[in-house]
Amino acid sequence: IPAFLCRQTELLVAAAKTRKVVNIKKGQFLSADAMRFAVNKVKESGNENVWLTERGTTFGYQDLVVDYRGIPVMQQYAPTILDITHSLQQPNQSSGVTGGKPELIETVAKAGIAVGVDGIFIETHPNPTEAKSDGANMLRLDLLEELLTKLIKIRKAI
Repeated sequence: IPAFLCRQTELLVAAAKTRKVVNIKKGQFLSADAMRFAVNKVKESGNENVWLTERGTTFGYQDLVVDYRGIPVMQQYAPTILDITHSLQQPNQSSGVTGGKPELIETVAKAGIAVGVDGIFIETHPNPTEAKSDGANMLRLDLLEELLTKLIKIRKAI
């Protein structure tokens, strides 16, 4: 369920009725604790297979920030994934195109793993500048293996 639609009851109930895993992205405008209401809507519709995805919180008008305190809060309600690349978006840029901070992908990923997220989501592309969407916050594909190796070491350490 996309972040901007995470509060749409009819969509949550319809997704729940598929009996498949329902992954709900936390809206950039919501607290971590508020996601319990979305989880409850899915579970009350008879589907216990629900995940949450943290993707940052609006910080000012042109940036997102991850509040890592929210990850264990959301984990009280459902397994929680960290959407690393979308968390680094910079919406509403003066150019009219969403920007990003891909140089922080490794930092955000390491912090998420250290906090104990249940999974990660990373958009990658051989050449992010040529990507059809979200290229400004993507990881170059040739950097993925090294990053995943580092993240596995952190996970094993904790």
